[in-house]
Amino acid sequence: MNGSAARKLLVLVGPTGSGKSETAIRLAQALDGEIISADSRYLYRELNIGTAKPTPDELTLVPHHLINVTTLDNPWSLGVYQKVAHHLIQQINLRGHLPILAGGTGQYVRALTEQWEIPAQAPEHQLRDAIALWGQRIGFDALHQRLARLDPEAAQFIDYRNKRRTIRALEVIFSTGQRFSDQRKKSVSPYQQLIIGIAWPRELLYERIDARIDAMFAAGLVGEVQGLVERGYAEALKRMGIIGYSEVLQYLEGKCSLEEAKEMIKHNTRVFVRRQANWFKANDPKIHWFNATDPAMLAHMLDLIKAVF
Repeated sequence: MNGSAARKLLVLVGPTGSGKSETAIRLAQALDGEIISADSRYLYRELNIGTAKPTPDELTLVPHHLINVTTLDNPWSLGVYQKVAHHLIQQINLRGHLPILAGGTGQYVRALTEQWEIPAQAPEHQLRDAIALWGQRIGFDALHQRLARLDPEAAQFIDYRNKRRTIRALEVIFSTGQRFSDQRKKSVSPYQQLIIGIAWPRELLYERIDARIDAMFAAGLVGEVQGLVERGYAEALKRMGIIGYSEVLQYLEGKCSLEEAKEMIKHNTRVFVRRQANWFKANDPKIHWFNATDPAMLAHMLDLIKAVF
């Protein structure tokens, strides 16, 4: 580390299943770092097996932040995440440690690295409820298509399964008369930042994803979802549209077989990986990509990080 007074930020990105959590831990151990999660699913205490959240043992290896910080009853907005994460980055720097932002939620990463200015649009509950009823009437896939007509850019970064975010985007559009995506202003990052990424050949990545999903079922994913249903979280899971939980819910409701649910999860995860590529492009000059099949990947990462910081 070169001792620059600027606030530092190391960012580790990559697709689902690429090994970001394990790599972030190893980097933090080598660099006296603290990890800030950039995975929207990790925020929720109730979601564990289906999110491939770091295990309790892994969480003790180095300091982790923004994991298990809220509940499904209290979903975080992007603005809340951004505010808390900025504060953590500042505090970690003040401790003389290196903040490592690691995760695959593109909005979270971009909101921090591009210093998005998110409008503080107060919720309009009557309008929100009306949009939700509209979605129930026409179907939420069709509702997302309406969003795509009004704001193609917003529809691209909001997953069509995420009812809550689709409704929120339409609420802001209807209440302000402006496109949701146009209200996301950017400014210069306040950090001396380095963005690195883990790149896998697509077929090898798919094999890793399939194996991880099989392991989730073996670890008790169906039981985890059943327990959430019994605790009254079925509707919350449906609104959030989280891959793994949505498909198992369909199985529990008798809409598909267990094997069909598993295959849908594998298919939907592959689609999600392709969507992630829109956030983390292979030709993005701001991202330094490292080949995951290279045995010396970690050493090469550390060489670059030490040269920058």
